[in-house]
Amino acid sequence: MMPWIMTGLGLAILLLAGDVLVRGAVNLSLRIGIPALIVSLTIVAFGTSAPELLIGISAIHEGKPGLALGNVVGSNTANVLLVLGLPAILSRMQTSRIDTKRSYYMMLLATVGFIGLAFLGPLTWVSGLILLAGLAVVLGDQVREARCHMADGAEGKDCTPEADEISDLEGADPDMPWWKIGLYVVLGLVGLPMGADLLVDNASIIARAYGVSDAVIGLTLVALGTSLPELATTVMAALRKQADVAMGNVIGSNLFNLLGIIGVTTLFGTIPVDPEFLQFDLWVMLASALVLAPFVLFRRDLGRRWGLVLTALYLGYVTVVLM
Repeated sequence: MMPWIMTGLGLAILLLAGDVLVRGAVNLSLRIGIPALIVSLTIVAFGTSAPELLIGISAIHEGKPGLALGNVVGSNTANVLLVLGLPAILSRMQTSRIDTKRSYYMMLLATVGFIGLAFLGPLTWVSGLILLAGLAVVLGDQVREARCHMADGAEGKDCTPEADEISDLEGADPDMPWWKIGLYVVLGLVGLPMGADLLVDNASIIARAYGVSDAVIGLTLVALGTSLPELATTVMAALRKQADVAMGNVIGSNLFNLLGIIGVTTLFGTIPVDPEFLQFDLWVMLASALVLAPFVLFRRDLGRRWGLVLTALYLGYVTVVLM
């Protein structure tokens, strides 16, 4: 009974931490003049990817590197299909009003590059340095764009075709004090990995009690558990009509997972690539990334019907893995 209680407690912490992190990140962007999209691609995405990093390093230390790879691949698939699907069912996300093309192209490039490294053999520290170099490029680009937006008001610059109207974000408070913003961000970044760790540990105990293998746990239960911070954050963002935070969180989190999480994890040990990943799971991850194309490239809204489709695709994937 105790593992079930602790699993529920972990979920509750995740939901609360996701809410305060969105509030803090959005108001931080408002106060310093950076679009909420950029903040969600960096601060929020890093915070919600922290559980994957903790799981990856722990798996290496415990001699289960396949769990680390399965966690990231499964999480990236869940991020698109489930993390965007479920919130879209609850509240229509007006993704047509935001421009995430640049970041989306980066995510596709990172996904293809990651698959290429996987086909070259085990992921070693050399692979990790390549991935971390890619992460540095992504972060550098975000810093450049952030500086450009901050200078926009002072020098009349226009860095993007359509500037984000941060002041129109529902729930944004331009008068929120700095200490409160900092408290929200810190509580969110601390609470998310704490809740995810609590949930995953106890959920894994429950899964093993039913005879589920570590490989399946990595791709399904652990991946789903470590995707819950993204889900919690995205649900709150969708309910607050903050589509830029929701989409930016997913794209940014997937970038961090591939480039940062695996990049850092390989510095602690080599990650072998199981043939099943090469034959199926990596391609499902790529396909899920391509599913976002209509909403990013053609500015379509992510409504309830599409939310149902994405969620159904994820459930189908999990069913195949569990068979």
